[in-house]
Amino acid sequence: MSENPIRVTVFRWAGAWGPFKVNIPCGECSLTKDVIQDTIETELAGVPVVVDMRDWLTEWWKPLFKGGWHAPIVLVEGKIVSQGAALNRGVLAQAVIEAHARRTPSPGNHVFGKATCPHCVRAKGYLDEAGIDYAYHDVVKEPRALYEMLARVKPIVGPKTPVTVPQIWIDGKYVGGADDLQKITQLDVEPNTDRGQCSLSPGSMTKTAA
Repeated sequence: MSENPIRVTVFRWAGAWGPFKVNIPCGECSLTKDVIQDTIETELAGVPVVVDMRDWLTEWWKPLFKGGWHAPIVLVEGKIVSQGAALNRGVLAQAVIEAHARRTPSPGNHVFGKATCPHCVRAKGYLDEAGIDYAYHDVVKEPRALYEMLARVKPIVGPKTPVTVPQIWIDGKYVGGADDLQKITQLDVEPNTDRGQCSLSPGSMTKTAA
């Protein structure tokens, strides 16, 4: 186990408070535990995670300071991600991967993109032509790749800047998109004239027949 794993804390409906005792956790609490375990083994494989199961009735005031009052309560690194219902595994995976990305650098060369993006194809072509090996991550087919890309690029570009693909890292350092590969590959890179525009930007719309 890593020296600095991501901590997931669960307050389940169990424990004792004065004369009140709950010996059998609620069904949603048990389901949440199973979801966490399976998500750790699948979507989060390779990410160091430690799970701390707590009895809510015995320690009800602890999650209350975080805004948690309805078990099952799930926290990732002290932040509530779910309460009052069985846990959505996607919510857990995103929160854990975001926390892991914030504290762990990503060495090597990485391209985050999608199959239908011509600029992603262009970026991979530039790297292939330059003889630069890289790991490709499809953010549509791989939710983990999407969560990691957003977690790594948002602190760089800012929370209000739309994140497009491709997003590229070389030698662990952020490069940007396909247009930003020219200095690294020493190739003539074709600029993307639509970069920074959405489908409703002036000049980007085409007229259709009535």
